[in-house]
Amino acid sequence: MYHKWLDCWDERRGKRSDDVKQTTNLDLRSDLAFPKAETVASLAEFGALAAAAVADSPSFYGVETEAPAASWKDGWISFPSSVCTETPENNTVHAKVTAARSSDHALIVFHHWNATSRNAQLARFFAWRGLTVVEMAMPYHLERHRPGSDHADFMLSPNLGRTIQSVRQAVLDGRQLVAFLQGRGYGTVSVLGISLGSWVAGLIAAHEVKVTKAALFLTAGSFADMVWTGSATRHIRASLDGEIALCELRHAWAPLDLERYADRLARPDLEIQILLAKRDTVVMPALSESLVDELDRSGARSHVTKINCGHYSLTLPPYVIKAGINTAKFLNRKA
Repeated sequence: MYHKWLDCWDERRGKRSDDVKQTTNLDLRSDLAFPKAETVASLAEFGALAAAAVADSPSFYGVETEAPAASWKDGWISFPSSVCTETPENNTVHAKVTAARSSDHALIVFHHWNATSRNAQLARFFAWRGLTVVEMAMPYHLERHRPGSDHADFMLSPNLGRTIQSVRQAVLDGRQLVAFLQGRGYGTVSVLGISLGSWVAGLIAAHEVKVTKAALFLTAGSFADMVWTGSATRHIRASLDGEIALCELRHAWAPLDLERYADRLARPDLEIQILLAKRDTVVMPALSESLVDELDRSGARSHVTKINCGHYSLTLPPYVIKAGINTAKFLNRKA
């Protein structure tokens, strides 16, 4: 009976923003996804560019070797994004810092899609456990919100190229933030991502050797499958139906697929915590299990926690308490 109520609560919570999510048209915009390549007009050509990006992912997700010129004032870090978009507000990165009293370990947190505020309770909890928490606004969210938009539709949409651009921008911004924090004396920098943010955190962990621990909440491998099957992205599926097959979408969004980087996530100096919700309808459990299996095959140092709740009800006690305690222990544990 309780879990039936929980499932209903999750469903109601998930529908809150459905009325502002509109169906649109499939759009390739390869110029946004692959700025150094020529513009293409077919899905096959787009897929070829995506495959090339995966094959040379260190370059695709590469950043300048030097830390960015950033401002840290009154608990806020800001710096120019290395990706310039048509939305001026999106081109400056903003991160809120909740400092621990004495720590050389910083935790960068990447929020979920359509987040409208930062998680002060999460930040205070991890700061109390000795971690300086840095909550970065992902593209088109919070201070980077696109004027006139009802939700972060430029971060994730049927525009295949813009979606890749936005996730790549978040990864590059996150890597810049890692470099900046290490330049400010933080010897250890970890990442934590929630839902869409977990893809960003996972891609950073796969390509940034300075990150030695990654906590991925409500995650999976295939970005395309997550969008195709998830309840939060039904409007995107409706926009894509009849225009593109799932196999084609998998090829197009291959640069965002964490399973493609399982070998990179299996490097010896990286530990991964994966937290899954057994009753999730946004990131389907079968997709999460597929990532876990691929990481196991690759020999990754991954620790998996499964909680019997839904995507949104993870924020409710006792689930959020268990998640917080397990993650704090994971992040503070010495290698």
